[in-house]
Amino acid sequence: MAVAFLVLALILSAAEIAAPGLVLLPFGLGAGVAAVAGFLGADPLFQMAIFVIASGGFFFALRPIGKRLNESTSDKGVGVKRLDGAAGVVLEGIGARDSGMVRIDREEWRADSAHNTAIAAGANVIVVEVRGTRVIVEPSGFLPTQPPTSPPLGGEK
Repeated sequence: MAVAFLVLALILSAAEIAAPGLVLLPFGLGAGVAAVAGFLGADPLFQMAIFVIASGGFFFALRPIGKRLNESTSDKGVGVKRLDGAAGVVLEGIGARDSGMVRIDREEWRADSAHNTAIAAGANVIVVEVRGTRVIVEPSGFLPTQPPTSPPLGGEK
């Protein structure tokens, strides 16, 4: 019976990779505890009881973490998405049709102007989009004087 619980522990723990929310892992851990009890000579009925109790304990202990992970809908802080809306300073002036350099936090990025306007070195800017290895910026507090003639950045409508 101990070998069966060991196999169940491995299968459930591995299946947790595909199932979000820490649902299968508690049962895999419970099966692991039951397998250890079996290898130590516990009766099969006692192993089943240990599996149920340990799985329930692990489930209730890990459930709040699983809920918090599932409720996290924000992509902020992951990859280049963290740059959307970030403030920066122009290090090399950005021409109307030429790129320049900006510093965002401690990183330096090649930058283009969002509205094809020149932005001088030292100006404060806001990132409006990331395209490949470049950030698209606009001066802080920028208000366009005319409606855009092309679709909005990022394909939004």
